[in-house]
Amino acid sequence: MQKVKITLKDGTVKEVNQGTSIYDIAKEISEGLARVAIGAEVNDVSVDLSYKVEEDCNVNILRFEDEEGKDFLRHTSAHILAQAVKRLYPNTKLAIGPAIDNGFYYDFDSEHKFTPEDLEKIEAEMKKIVKEKLDLERFELSREEALKLMEEKNESYKVELINDLPEDEKISFYKQGEFVDLCAGPHVLSTDKVKAFKLLSIAGAYWRGDEKNKMLQRIYGTSFEKKKDLEEYLHRLEEAKKRDHRKIGKELDLFSLQEEGPGFPFFHPKGMVLRNQLENFWRREHTKRGYEEIRTPIILNEALWHQSGHWDHYKENMYFTKIDEGDYAVKPMNCPGSILMYKRKMHSYRDLPIRMGELGLVHRHELSGALHGLMRVRCFTQDDAHIFMLPEQIKDEIIGVIDFVDYFYNIFGFKYHIELSTRPENSMGTDEEWDLAINALKEALDEKQLKYKINEGDGAFYGPKIDFHLEDCIGRTWQCGTIQLDFQMPQRFDIHYVGADGEKHRPIMIHRVIFGSIERFIGILIEHYAGKFPAWLAPVQIKILPITDQHHEYALKLKEEMAEKGLRVEVDTRNEKIGYKIREAQLSRVPYMLVIGDKEVETQSVAVRSRDKGELGTVEVASFIQSLLEEIKNKIIG
Repeated sequence: MQKVKITLKDGTVKEVNQGTSIYDIAKEISEGLARVAIGAEVNDVSVDLSYKVEEDCNVNILRFEDEEGKDFLRHTSAHILAQAVKRLYPNTKLAIGPAIDNGFYYDFDSEHKFTPEDLEKIEAEMKKIVKEKLDLERFELSREEALKLMEEKNESYKVELINDLPEDEKISFYKQGEFVDLCAGPHVLSTDKVKAFKLLSIAGAYWRGDEKNKMLQRIYGTSFEKKKDLEEYLHRLEEAKKRDHRKIGKELDLFSLQEEGPGFPFFHPKGMVLRNQLENFWRREHTKRGYEEIRTPIILNEALWHQSGHWDHYKENMYFTKIDEGDYAVKPMNCPGSILMYKRKMHSYRDLPIRMGELGLVHRHELSGALHGLMRVRCFTQDDAHIFMLPEQIKDEIIGVIDFVDYFYNIFGFKYHIELSTRPENSMGTDEEWDLAINALKEALDEKQLKYKINEGDGAFYGPKIDFHLEDCIGRTWQCGTIQLDFQMPQRFDIHYVGADGEKHRPIMIHRVIFGSIERFIGILIEHYAGKFPAWLAPVQIKILPITDQHHEYALKLKEEMAEKGLRVEVDTRNEKIGYKIREAQLSRVPYMLVIGDKEVETQSVAVRSRDKGELGTVEVASFIQSLLEEIKNKIIG
């Protein structure tokens, strides 16, 4: 029998018989590997363990621990969900059911309105399917046979998907027991691999994400290889519910979303204190690093967006208006305005790099179903900066931004990981320019000895980017900061500098944000801290709690003294018992509570209660103020 060579991830080369399955290859390596193998990549293409190798190839055998491996189990979980729904509600039509981050979903068209109680029944049926140990068998049909099969099953959504497939594409299906689904795969070998799963929620979803199409019912779930991992994940979800920024934002009176402005947040006085602290911090740190702050208009002529390329690549997310019979657009990004600021005069090579920072309000049209508190809104403030530089300054400027981002996130106590995104399909520019830009980002990351993951094809339409994904205190990740290297905008806007040779040359441009969206960053901070902001950020830093009316005069005098030092103080003069006042202050998550009674008035002191550390005892007023000012100055987290 003919032999083929397979090269494993560690570089080992093995010879196997042509037609050997990936599962058998895993078994030949070790019985232990075969037990935990969940799928594989052959020449970087995901395949089932049943896949047979026919020629020399690279093989990477995946386990659930591998990021790519999780999708195998969760995609199969989605099929088990669909099979259970079809058993319980036979008239249901199937739409799509992919694996997603942390889980899976399936979209259904059913006359039955699914309820949380139904999820328990569906889950029970899924457990039966798992116990049945049904093999997942892949098969392919011609276009005509595929259409006939789905029409016979009255699966109109699948028929539409088949009709939209390219003429030359193989049409594959997966079968498990009586259940058959149109699917490219990949999957695990058998349903009994899905040992730990949970259905989580029901939501509405337009077919193919188009609000003109029918609203379907989407069931979300998650699955893990081990029950322990599932329980830990469900615990994190419960913790996330407690930390929901919409709930805490309402409790702390920080912001609201009104029916009169869906997706357009209202910031309340206390929310503005928090926001202003973030913006003031941003300004101070940018000034230290040689950035000049600018502000550009929210509405600009439509022709500008044609020139920038946003019209061709982004217009479906933009808002438009007419002014004096002319066509204008509400800006979705700040970069064209920054370029106009650069163009206002000719620059010398000695002027570069020029670093312009802008807290710019942008508007983007998001579907109503995608809106989510402060995390997904239709208007938000980007902490944009645009750096115009010489080609030889690229690496140093990128490293400077990386160091700046690192400093910022450490202040808030965030860990993060880095991803490098390369050229997307609908991009501008030449291969040479893209290669140069991608290599410049790689060189900067490598010089800093930073680990990073490469996301092929996920860059901006004008350039590759480095993304910073924050990890919050319960392990969730949030993409916030980004560094984008751009050779295209300087060309499209024909901007120059005068070089040492007296000739005009084209600058290179960096687009970067650190907060990303200030609104979204506030939402992340609320959930990260569970509303217990460090003292430097807290809208109210001190709550003074007089025990009786006799202590009001001293309490108000203390407030005045502390406010003069720049501290944010409130006095609770309500005619309530001190225990009630303390509980209320704790619920409002104020960092420090000062209880004032006869002893404190007599000794001109304060009894300090810390939100995070409990009772701190009676201290002199000046000592408390000095200690708190130091805590604020050093931005101590807790």
